[in-house]
Amino acid sequence: MLLETDRLLIRPISIEDKNEIFEYRRNKEINKYQGWIPETIEEVESFIAKNPKEINVPETWFQLVIIDKKTEAIVGDIGIHFMDPENKQVEIGCTLNKEYQNRGFATESVEKVMDYLFTELDKHRISTSIDPANTNSIRLVERIGFRKEAHFIESLFFKGKWVDDIIYAMLQRDWNTKKRS
Repeated sequence: MLLETDRLLIRPISIEDKNEIFEYRRNKEINKYQGWIPETIEEVESFIAKNPKEINVPETWFQLVIIDKKTEAIVGDIGIHFMDPENKQVEIGCTLNKEYQNRGFATESVEKVMDYLFTELDKHRISTSIDPANTNSIRLVERIGFRKEAHFIESLFFKGKWVDDIIYAMLQRDWNTKKRS
């Protein structure tokens, strides 16, 4: 699987990506809303080794890397959670290297992955879970056209404390309408 935009390549994560991923994923302050912040390169190797060999397997997470075509650098990653046994709903999450933020890479890559999920894999619904304090991610999903479905109060025990969780989602029919406009 290889997805391409004007500026980006999006492909499954591989062991050769470990050093670049470790460099941007290990920063605790930048990635404070992320559940996975590796402390060693071995943790990254283990994370990559757990990635399924094929995409679209129910009840798994599948990790993709986002590559800048011009520099060939990994600028971030996108995780896809194939949530339900019927395999019609997915959850996505995006992490972008701080050096590449505010350039439209997140929007471009997430929209490309969403189009693939809705068009090629015929998913019914794509959702994302966001900490209410993560205003950059909220702006991203709202710009793409996700709708806010829920705000759960202290519903997640995260990094030693109870935190709120906002759920945004989009249906395939909403995506198709957006693409036509």
